[in-house]
Amino acid sequence: MSSYAFGIATFKDVMLPTRDGLRLATDIHRPTVDGALAEGQFPIILCRTSYNKSAQRYVDIADYFTPHGYVVALQDFRGRGRSEGTGQYYHTVNPHEGRDGYDTIEWLAAQAWSNGRVGMVGSSHPAVAQVAAALYRPPHLAALWPDVTPINMYDHQSRRGGAMALQMFGALFVHALDAQELRDNPAGREAIVQAMMKMRELVWATPFKPGHTPLAVVPALEETLIHYYTRGDYDEYWAQECNDMQRQLARHADVPMTLTGGWYDLFANATPVYWATMRAQNQSPARLIMGPWNHTAMRGGQTAMGDVDLGPDAAWGNPRYFAEQLRFFDRWLKDEPTGIENDPPVHIFVMGGGSGRRTHEGHLDHGGRWRAEQEWPLARIQWTTFYLRGDGRLASSPPIEIGAEGRPAGGPPTRTEPMPDVRAGGRSAEGSTGAISIATHHPPPTSLTFTYDPAHPVPTIGASSSGLMEIAPLGEGLDEFWGKAISPWARLRSIVMEGAAHQAETPDLVAAQPPYRPLAERPDVLVFQTEPLAHDVEVTGPITVHLWISSSAPDTDFTAKLVDVYPPNADYPAGYHLNLVDSILRCRYRNGWDKPGLMEPGRIYPIQIDLAPTSNLFMVGHRIRLDISSSNFPRFDRNPNTGEPMGRHTGMIPARNTVHLDEAHPSHVVLPVVSSQ
Repeated sequence: MSSYAFGIATFKDVMLPTRDGLRLATDIHRPTVDGALAEGQFPIILCRTSYNKSAQRYVDIADYFTPHGYVVALQDFRGRGRSEGTGQYYHTVNPHEGRDGYDTIEWLAAQAWSNGRVGMVGSSHPAVAQVAAALYRPPHLAALWPDVTPINMYDHQSRRGGAMALQMFGALFVHALDAQELRDNPAGREAIVQAMMKMRELVWATPFKPGHTPLAVVPALEETLIHYYTRGDYDEYWAQECNDMQRQLARHADVPMTLTGGWYDLFANATPVYWATMRAQNQSPARLIMGPWNHTAMRGGQTAMGDVDLGPDAAWGNPRYFAEQLRFFDRWLKDEPTGIENDPPVHIFVMGGGSGRRTHEGHLDHGGRWRAEQEWPLARIQWTTFYLRGDGRLASSPPIEIGAEGRPAGGPPTRTEPMPDVRAGGRSAEGSTGAISIATHHPPPTSLTFTYDPAHPVPTIGASSSGLMEIAPLGEGLDEFWGKAISPWARLRSIVMEGAAHQAETPDLVAAQPPYRPLAERPDVLVFQTEPLAHDVEVTGPITVHLWISSSAPDTDFTAKLVDVYPPNADYPAGYHLNLVDSILRCRYRNGWDKPGLMEPGRIYPIQIDLAPTSNLFMVGHRIRLDISSSNFPRFDRNPNTGEPMGRHTGMIPARNTVHLDEAHPSHVVLPVVSSQ
C-alpha cells in the first residue's frame, strides 16, 4: 500500500460553486514535501457532512490519508457549517444533495492536482450524501465506502413499521444545536439547550404541533419534524428522491464499494439490502461488512454494545477502520495491487459463544467471531418456523385443533380440567414466571389478551437506536458556572442504551415504573420461548413475525423482539435476557404504507412484523424467546389507539389487544437458522 511520506497543507473554507450559484465551504488538505505543495496529481477522498467539517472526527480523515498521498476534501452541506444556503437545510430531506455532490466531485476532479479519481467516505448522514451523489453518476466518482446508511427515510429512518422512530425527534435537536439560523440568536440556541436537558420529558409531549415545540426557533427543522411525525402514509413527500433513494438505485453509479454496518445499528435493515442491490445490478465489486456494532462503535473501537461485551474481535476503531479503507482506496484510486478484489464479498460477525459471566468492566461476556461468506442472505439458511403457543412455548409444530370433547380432532379422549389463568409468557394468575408445562390433557389457550395503555408503555431497554440525545446536567449548583465553560456537545448522552441490555426495568429508564421488574413479568408483554436448547442454534439473517391479531381499538401497534435467554449463573442468578433485534407495526398500515385502513374492533386480522437481520449463536442451555407487546417507548412513539389522523390525536385510550394462536390462526416467527459448514 501507499507509503507514509507526505506532510499536510490545509486550505480552509474554499468556496466551491454549485450549478445554482450557491457556494459550499470546503477544507482541502493537500500533500506536501519539505513544507511545499507536492508536485504531481493525487486521488481525492471526499467527505460531505452536516456535522461541521472542522470537527476532529473529520480532520482525522485528512490526518490519516493525506500523508499517504491523497487530497482530502471535507465539506459542509448546503445550509450547514460555513456553507451558504441558510434555511435550506431540512435534515435528510434535501433535494439538492445529489446535485451538490455531483458538482463538488466534478470540481475537485478538474483541478490540476487531481488524478481525476474521487472516492467518498463518511458515516450516517455523510453516507447518505454518498448514495445521493451516486444516483447522479458523476463521471469522476471512482469508489464509495458508505457506513451505517439508510436508503429509505420512511422505512429505515423515520417511520419503522409505520410508527415514528423517536430517535429522529432527538436527532433534529442535535442538528438545531449548531443551526445556522441560530448563529445570531443566542436566546434561540439557549432554548434548544434547555429543551435537550429535558428530553426525557419532551418525548412524552405528543402530539407535536407546529409552532409549539422548542424546534420552532429553527423553522426548517420543526417543519421536518411535523412531516416525520404526521405523515404516516407513504405519500409524495416520502416518494421524493432524497427520501426514498432505494427506489432509485437503478440509476446508481457502477463503482467499487464497501458497505459497513452493525447488528445493533438503527440502519441494520438497510445496509444488506443496499449491498445486495449493488451486487446484483453492477459489474464493479461490492463488499459487505456487518459487525456487532451500534451506530458509532466501529469507529469508536469499543467491544461493549450497551451492557454486553462481544469480545476483542469486535473492536475496530479508527486505526483499523482507516487501514481497511486505505487498502480499498489504494486499489481503486491508485491501481495499487492490494488484492482486495480477491477478498470474500461478505464478512459477518456471529455474536455469541462467550462465557456468559460478568467481565471486569461489568458487562455480560457474550463473545463472537468473524466469518467470511459468499452471499447475503446465506444460501444455506434453513427458514425455520416456530409457532407461538398459548402456554408460552415457541414450538416447532403448529397448533392442533381441539374438539368439543377436549381432545385433538380425531384423537383419543382426554380428561379436561379448569385451565389456570395463563397470561403473558405462560404466567398464571398468581404471578409465577417462566414457561408452564401443561399436561397434554389441558389444551393450551388459543388466544392471549393483554391491555396496552399508552399512558404506561413498555420501556425501551437496549435497542438499535441512535440520536435520542439529552444534554446531561452538570450537577447541583454547577450548571450556572460550568455550563458556560463546557460545551453542550461534550455533555450529550443517549436516553436509550444503544445496544443490548438485560430486559428488566430499572429506575433510570424512561417510562419504567415501580415495581421495577423483568419485562417478562409485565402483564402487557406476551413471552414465548423454546425449551432449553439441546444444541447450539445459529440464527443469521432477516426475521419475520406473522401474527393473527384483534383489538378493541380501531388502530393500535404490535411489537416483536427476539431475545437470547441465558440460564442462571453465579454472576447472573436470575439469568440474563439479551435483546437482539426488535420492530413494530402500526396496524393501520397492515396492508402497506400507502394503504392505511382502520380495524373493526374484535375482528381478526393477519399482520406481518419485519425485523432487521441479526447474527447470533444461541448456545446449549439457552432459550430462544420472542416478546410480543404493543409499545417500545421511547424507541417508538405511542399509538393513542383512537384511530384519529396520524399525529393529530385529541386523546389516548387503552386497548385490549389479542394474539390468536389456534389452528386457523397459527401465529409464528420464521427464523433463518444456519446449518454448520
